[in-house]
Amino acid sequence: MKFLDKYTVRGQSLAFHLMFLSTALIVSSASAQQRAERNPFLSADIYGVTHINPAKENSIPYRIPLKTQRVNLDSLVPVWGGPVNNATYASAIPGYFWSVSTDRVALIDARGKNWKKVSDIDLPGAKRRSLDALKKIVKYSYSDMKSSEAHLKGILGESPGSVLPAGIYALVSNKDFVYANAGTIVSAIGRVDPKDPTKGLEVKAQFDTATIIPPTSVFGETPRVGLVGMNMTYDGHVVIGALNGIAVVDSALKKGQFHAFGDDNQMSTNSLAIDKKGGIYVATGSKKPRLPGVMHKLVWTGSKISDDPKDGAWKAQYEGGDWPPAIKAGTGTGSTPTLMGFGENEDKLVLITDGANRMKLVAFWRDEIPADARKVEGALSPRIADQKPVSAGISEQRRWLQSEQTIISSGYGAFVVNNLIEEGHPDRIIDVMTVGPVHRPPRGVEKIVWNEKENRFYSAWTRGDVVSVSMVPLASSGAGAVFVNGYSEKDGWEVTGLDWETGATVSRTIFGHNNKGNGAYAILQFLEDGDMLFNSVIGPYRIPLK
Repeated sequence: MKFLDKYTVRGQSLAFHLMFLSTALIVSSASAQQRAERNPFLSADIYGVTHINPAKENSIPYRIPLKTQRVNLDSLVPVWGGPVNNATYASAIPGYFWSVSTDRVALIDARGKNWKKVSDIDLPGAKRRSLDALKKIVKYSYSDMKSSEAHLKGILGESPGSVLPAGIYALVSNKDFVYANAGTIVSAIGRVDPKDPTKGLEVKAQFDTATIIPPTSVFGETPRVGLVGMNMTYDGHVVIGALNGIAVVDSALKKGQFHAFGDDNQMSTNSLAIDKKGGIYVATGSKKPRLPGVMHKLVWTGSKISDDPKDGAWKAQYEGGDWPPAIKAGTGTGSTPTLMGFGENEDKLVLITDGANRMKLVAFWRDEIPADARKVEGALSPRIADQKPVSAGISEQRRWLQSEQTIISSGYGAFVVNNLIEEGHPDRIIDVMTVGPVHRPPRGVEKIVWNEKENRFYSAWTRGDVVSVSMVPLASSGAGAVFVNGYSEKDGWEVTGLDWETGATVSRTIFGHNNKGNGAYAILQFLEDGDMLFNSVIGPYRIPLK
């Protein structure tokens, strides 16, 4: 009870939260943590695609040691790459992993307790950074914006953020081909000799998305093709998200088709989720402030992309906001859509955080709107199952409470973070390297639970003191915890574990003020044996947790 009194939402009674925490615990345990069905065309059920699986749940079942410890990253060797290493992917060959960064793709031998590069290859279309350049990015004291900007531009050029979105969204097929993009080119990369990993890597196929995706502009600049996501259908087609629509390309990268969103004022800035029936869930936001965004369900029929309701497609408006000052881009959602509910009798939902300056968690009915669906006050569409303002335990006087991260979903529980501060740098790489060391980092996280009997969200707990800078959190049902990458003036960078049911701090892996502890837009990961797979700004580390 003391814990609840310390961390509940300001202005609400302890009894109020005890009542709804009880509801949340009952609903969470009743859901039995059912996960999305495995896509047989991906390399693995876990880590075959960005955000863990096609549903983008961002949760795993692994047991992870929960304790406080300090880790010296200088004593460990990463698989170098960067300056962003969004995720490390499971190989179709047991014991191996693929690292995909903004400049290269590497094959990693992770058998036993190994963590060593077998071979790597430049990501076609991207510029490889030297080992010396990567070291300079992290071996620097980011103390003020002017000198930090000059330092990063001296290493990465006048526009450091232009390295994005190369390598940010990727996947690995069951043939162990890595699909990743730089610019408009999507490449499939695999082993030269499938039986001998030491023989190196090669490009197996390529597809230029500019041949099917028309260029577009955001602020009236020269139109371009902008790629923002990737996933795979359950019949093995590669789905590519663009600013202005989605493309579906066959796995051989020989032919594809494009479907435009149909509104030049809407754009997508995040990836997309896919269900086993061909549903493709992608959210767009308005290019103009404070206008609605649109949640789209398109359907891959096996031969075409359909927006026809007869095929199960739909679209629904949700609230938008202003263009934010840091970390997040766009006036709409900052999150890739996340699917919730997979059992036969479970509610089927797709979740996003909306674009309101102080965001709400919004759930849409994925399939037919059920007969018992309630009318949600203020909702812009009857397809909205519920929308709940996020408090994250921070002052209601703060103008900004927004997330750039995908919602973490486990059972009927959803975890969201606040990534916004009041100031930042327009270049996203300069921004992500200075929030924390230069600017006071964002605070505030919240777990919200869906009650299927009432068709309503309830807040389970909030932590207004917890920091999550830019890294995508991860939940583990095996550990009963959710993990974030944050920064504090006292201890520097760390990965903090919070109890999934109560929000209490249950683990801390403290890296100190070493900038290698900055995950820089990446995804937190753990290996099946409980070791941490930390995607640092200069490459992934394997960190033994004892």
